[in-house]
Amino acid sequence: MVFFGTPDIAAQVLGDLLDAGINVVAVVTTPDKRRGRGSATDATPTKKVAITRNVPVIENVDDAVQFLSGRNLDGVTGVVVAYGRIIREPLLSLIPLVNLHFSLLPRWRGAAPVERAILAGDQRTGSSIMQIEAGLDTGAVYGVEEVAISDTETVDELRSRLGVIGAKQIVEMLTNGFPEPVAQVGEAVHADKISAEDLQIDWLRSAVEVNRTIRLGGAFSSFRGQRLKVWNAEVTDDARGVVNGEIEAVVMQPGAIFAVDREGVGVGTGLGSVRLVTVQPEGKKPMAARDWANGVRPSVGEIFGSH
Repeated sequence: MVFFGTPDIAAQVLGDLLDAGINVVAVVTTPDKRRGRGSATDATPTKKVAITRNVPVIENVDDAVQFLSGRNLDGVTGVVVAYGRIIREPLLSLIPLVNLHFSLLPRWRGAAPVERAILAGDQRTGSSIMQIEAGLDTGAVYGVEEVAISDTETVDELRSRLGVIGAKQIVEMLTNGFPEPVAQVGEAVHADKISAEDLQIDWLRSAVEVNRTIRLGGAFSSFRGQRLKVWNAEVTDDARGVVNGEIEAVVMQPGAIFAVDREGVGVGTGLGSVRLVTVQPEGKKPMAARDWANGVRPSVGEIFGSH
């Protein structure tokens, strides 16, 4: 097997395949990236796993074609997991290629299927093994494992869970043979990459929708003109809270702070409220929201997004 992958989830799946005894003849990943302003570079997570497991690493498709062209390819399958590059000819014709894609195809074809499923409030998603062809995630599907999405699950937690399931699917198919693939049926929905706009918290939305944005990781708002990332929050319906030691009833207002206590910072939304649990001010490390509030000492009714 030849493995194509780049980020953490691909490294996780590669490790699982190697642990299961799958013979990986090479790993194809993207080139090392420059780190910071200096000349130092950093290998992809997948490359790091390959090196520790003594698997040859190839860092571009042209070299992969050359590597494969000089080998006996009988029984060799390419497995792609979040490689980050579109695979085209002549590689498509050299070996059969399958893709581990984290959605219930044809829903959420594209770069960010797990993120889009969470943002849309999907109750279920899945791990799909499909044929790779010239179209974007359009190939016939060998198998799907469907799972429920928890209301509190972060994108990293859900993706990691799907990675474990997907690795088991791939091991089963590589060991016992691939079943007859089935063409995708249903409405195709594209999963665009997550943008900065997607990660900006819109306090006019409901508490559930605000928390979906936060569950993606890196969500942000502003407070007193400074950007504040929110890494963890909980959906609540409380309109009473403790601010600076006093219990106060407040009129719920989107983006307005109504409570600061040991549990976190209560903020109103368009419907319901959220409790901020972990935040990250500009230039600082993530911290408990209550510790952040102890430093800035917000007033009741002070609004996120205001200057």
